Amino acid sequence: METMLLVGLGLLALSLLLIMLEAFIPSGGVIGLVAACCAIAGVVALFRHSATWGLSGLLIVAVLGPMCFIWAIKMLPSTPLGRKLIGPGPVEIAREIQTGTLDSRASRMALVGAQGVARTDLRPVGIVEIDGQRYDAAAEGPLIDRGQAVRVTGADSMQLRVRAVT
Repeated sequence: METMLLVGLGLLALSLLLIMLEAFIPSGGVIGLVAACCAIAGVVALFRHSATWGLSGLLIVAVLGPMCFIWAIKMLPSTPLGRKLIGPGPVEIAREIQTGTLDSRASRMALVGAQGVARTDLRPVGIVEIDGQRYDAAAEGPLIDRGQAVRVTGADSMQLRVRAVT
């Protein structure tokens, strides 16, 4: 009869392991179904050994099963598979946005003093071309006609400030 006790405890341990595995491996519920079958078979084996062990096994399944699944779900974001499934967190997204904004601003600030050509009329906003790249720009001072040479005098986060070259 000790065999039934060992089989029951082994099946319960296997079911708890499968419940945690279900959180990490997307199987469409197949692993969860196998875990439930193992848990039921384990409880039945424990009841065949004794009623006390059977009730203990039933209590283990009722309490530890959901606890193991919740623990696995909480651990999922910190695993490589979880990061692939869930994607970057808000901290990583904010860091990427900040880095992109700083890079964009630095590249625009590097254009201060550069010369280019107005591709549209700047009345006061339009498009200028500098070294083959087009940028949004705002005219400082008088309006600038299309085709006129311009010099970059400043840069904001989204556009350049330019003046006509005389």
